[in-house]
Amino acid sequence: QVQLVESGGGLVQPGGSLRLSCAASGFTLDRYLIGWFRQAPGKEREGISCISSSVGSTYYADSVKGRFTISGDNAKNTVYLQMNSLKPEDTAVYYCAAVLRIVTPASLCSAPGRARYWGQGTQVTVSS
Repeated sequence: QVQLVESGGGLVQPGGSLRLSCAASGFTLDRYLIGWFRQAPGKEREGISCISSSVGSTYYADSVKGRFTISGDNAKNTVYLQMNSLKPEDTAVYYCAAVLRIVTPASLCSAPGRARYWGQGTQVTVSS
């Protein structure tokens, strides 16, 4: 059974940091792309960072470039999103998603509909 479980969300002050984890089961990361998406109230789901950890290829949306870092640990079957210099506009529910490694990370992030599996999401709130 394929499952993605996010963790690490919470409340943080502007300028702070969080690290999100996406633990995968039922498949191995070497055959899949993993993406991090977020959705704020009243807004569309946005792809912010995607990775093909087996080939070391990554993509970042302009809104998070230079502040967020995606990484994968194939031994733990887990993908991480390190989020630094957080802003109030980063407040959203963050989801990880997976699709077979037949598209590029940029392609996955630009089209959430390409994802095959989704986690349940974790809330990130940036507020003083």
